[in-house]
Amino acid sequence: MKMKPFPLALAGSIALAHCPVAALPHVQATLTYAPEVPPPITRQEPAIVEVNLTSTHKVIPLTSFEDYTFWTFNDHVPGPFIRARVGDWLQVRISNTDPSGMPHNVDFHAVIGPGGGADVLTVTPGTTNVAWFHLRHAGLFAYHCAVPPMIDHVANGMFGLIMVDPTNGLPRADQEFYVVQCEFYTTNNPNGGRLLGFSHERAMAEQPTYVVFNGESGSMIFKDALSARAAGRIRIYFGNAGPNLISSFHIIGTVMDDVYHAGSLANPAAHGLQTVTVPPGSSAIIDFTPIVPGIYTFLDHDMAHSEKGAMGQIKVTGAPRPDIYRSAQDGPPEN
Repeated sequence: MKMKPFPLALAGSIALAHCPVAALPHVQATLTYAPEVPPPITRQEPAIVEVNLTSTHKVIPLTSFEDYTFWTFNDHVPGPFIRARVGDWLQVRISNTDPSGMPHNVDFHAVIGPGGGADVLTVTPGTTNVAWFHLRHAGLFAYHCAVPPMIDHVANGMFGLIMVDPTNGLPRADQEFYVVQCEFYTTNNPNGGRLLGFSHERAMAEQPTYVVFNGESGSMIFKDALSARAAGRIRIYFGNAGPNLISSFHIIGTVMDDVYHAGSLANPAAHGLQTVTVPPGSSAIIDFTPIVPGIYTFLDHDMAHSEKGAMGQIKVTGAPRPDIYRSAQDGPPEN
């Protein structure tokens, strides 16, 4: 593809051969797609982490009986989970293969500088651009397309999360999952059939047809439920892409052990929470330990949102725990 010229504003960042950054090793980012998470960063020294993104359209099921033309990063909604380390340089190469002729870019909430990188990463169809960003803050951050009208790009699926690990890492978790809540504002196909259309008017009125996790209603329930072992520490990297609604994230049947509000690692974790409020464009790192085996449902506790699809499940296997959870069949506790 044709490479766009680098903006002059990037001169200080891209002249890598003339600064110590040039000596850093290049590492290809391990990109995963929801609900999978890349492994924690264990290297002790910073690196240049290479991330390749492609913006395009793709028809994907939105429900079990309806399809939608999503605007995507790398053909997935949400886009890839990106993982790096504080002190790394993020090298982002973005290409645009959107058949509609629409420009796209990426605003990283982890990036310090104009547009969160969007100002120097805008690409028109058939072009590629590249930029470098020094990651100075550890935490879990959102990213999304910021081309106006931004509400359209986000509401159609152009978003994801980037985890910037602290130098000493997070406490160990037995399993990690990637979950993003988002809204879709749809219209019925006038010709009938499965394919839905997008309504900018409904988006501006904040009247979603669906509120879902990981880009699809029912993406993690029944046969597609997540799996875990009892007494293992589970970590959910949760984001709310919006574009409009606040999420009240709740896991039925447990109390959250540790929660990093807004994805920030600058403050100590909160302990013993029942529900986490996550506004659009924000995130939370949520650790919990299911002790009793069974099905644990996680949802947006705004009931209208969960009824519109914001619901998932974790199937937890293990030995029964009648010492803390008893049915009539078990009888009353002896002590």
